[in-house]
Amino acid sequence: MSELEKDLENYLRLRHSLGHKLAESHWLLPDFVLFLDTCGCATITIQAALEWSQQSSTAVPSSMGPRRMTAARGFARYLAGIYPDTEVPPLGLMPHRQRWRLPFIYSAADIEALMSQARNSIAQPLRAATYETLIGLLAATGLRIGEAIKLDRSDVDWNEKLLLIRESKFGKSRMAPLQESTTKALKGYAAMRDELQPSPFDASFFVSLTRKRLCYQVVSQTFRHLVTATGIGADAPSAPRLHDLGHRFAIETLLSWYGSEEDVQAKIPALSTYLGHREPASTYWYLSAAPELLALAAERQDAHWIKAHS
Repeated sequence: MSELEKDLENYLRLRHSLGHKLAESHWLLPDFVLFLDTCGCATITIQAALEWSQQSSTAVPSSMGPRRMTAARGFARYLAGIYPDTEVPPLGLMPHRQRWRLPFIYSAADIEALMSQARNSIAQPLRAATYETLIGLLAATGLRIGEAIKLDRSDVDWNEKLLLIRESKFGKSRMAPLQESTTKALKGYAAMRDELQPSPFDASFFVSLTRKRLCYQVVSQTFRHLVTATGIGADAPSAPRLHDLGHRFAIETLLSWYGSEEDVQAKIPALSTYLGHREPASTYWYLSAAPELLALAAERQDAHWIKAHS
């Protein structure tokens, strides 16, 4: 084991002890250390970090280069406290340009069509009910598909009409309130599930025909079949995805706030927390994702300007 490999082990151990997950660093940095060892570098230089980050097996632009540079910069900052000749790559050397994919915004009719297609086209009653209920839940609550699949039976508080979302995308848990109609639909599904699948292998709320927790790959494939069968979004610039059900919830919520003259700026942090976003900036993105939201935001801003200068 080289000295740099030992340093990397110590670096990752230290960061873990401080609560960082470092998922990408775990698989990116060993390759960087191998690159440095092959080049004969005793520590990190800006030139070596740049050359490694710019490596690519394809001519198609991607975010991999900036992600490599971010990982290399973190490791370099650690090494700089050990080896004085370590060079820390400056911020902005390889800027990360986020490419947001415009979501497909489902209409209420689209949601009903998908649920109806699941109910009428899937032969097995439990499987049909599972997908009908799952689609309705995602549209009504804004949950991510991974969060819905991860739900256990004990995560539903029937009395308080709440869902416990455990250790979501950023490792945080939160409570999600349910509407009366959503609670009723979940109760109906639970009763059918318990009747048709009385002995599941685990405690998951949604179950497959194999008595196990739903698998994302299977759910995604089934959803694509339902979308294709209904013809929803056939001519849309962005094909409909499962994740877009959550986008629809956020946009519909913002539209309702603007329509009822709510203080949207003050309520954005609450919506951000509800959706499990790391910070409100991620929620503000929806303002540019839907033209009608941009128009309402502009109208509200114009009204404030006129009032302030009248």
